[in-house]
Amino acid sequence: MSGDNISSATTRRPDWAACIIAAFLFVVAGVMFWDASHLKTIAQYDRIGPATMPEVVAFGLFCLGIWTVAEAWRGEFPERDRQEVAPVIWIVAGLVGQMLLLRVAGFSIATGLLFALTARGFGKRKLWISLPFGIVFSFVVWAIFSQLLQLTLPAGPLERLFF
Repeated sequence: MSGDNISSATTRRPDWAACIIAAFLFVVAGVMFWDASHLKTIAQYDRIGPATMPEVVAFGLFCLGIWTVAEAWRGEFPERDRQEVAPVIWIVAGLVGQMLLLRVAGFSIATGLLFALTARGFGKRKLWISLPFGIVFSFVVWAIFSQLLQLTLPAGPLERLFF
C-alpha cells in the first residue's frame, strides 16, 4: 500500500449527514418507547400486550441508529449524489396542497393535485394532462373506497356531484 492510501483513509471525517439521520432514528425510537410505556395493559399476567409491537419497532430503530452512528463515524457510507432540490419542492408542495385542500375541495381534487405535482417532480412537465388524469384516477379510488367498501373519505363538490 502506498502512503497516500493510508493517509486518505485515516483523515476521512465522520459523515455528519448520517449522524443527523441517526439522531432522528434515536428520537423516533425514544418517542415510540415513551408512547408504548403509556399504553394500558389488558391483563397484568400477559407478557404480550398492546405495547409489545411498538417496543419491538422502537428497539429496532434504536439498533439502526447505533449502526448508523458506527458507519458514519468510520466514514464507510458511499458518497451520495448531489441532491436535486426542485423535485423535492414539487412533491412537498403537492403534499401541502393536498393537506390544505382535502376538507375544502374533497379527496379527488386534492389528491389529483398531489398526483400532478408529484408527476411534475418526477419530470412530467405537462400539468394540463397530469392534473385531470390525477383527479379522475383519484375519483375512481374515492368511489371504490367510499361507495363499495363503505369507508369515509372527505367528499368535495366533485364527489357530491355524482353521489
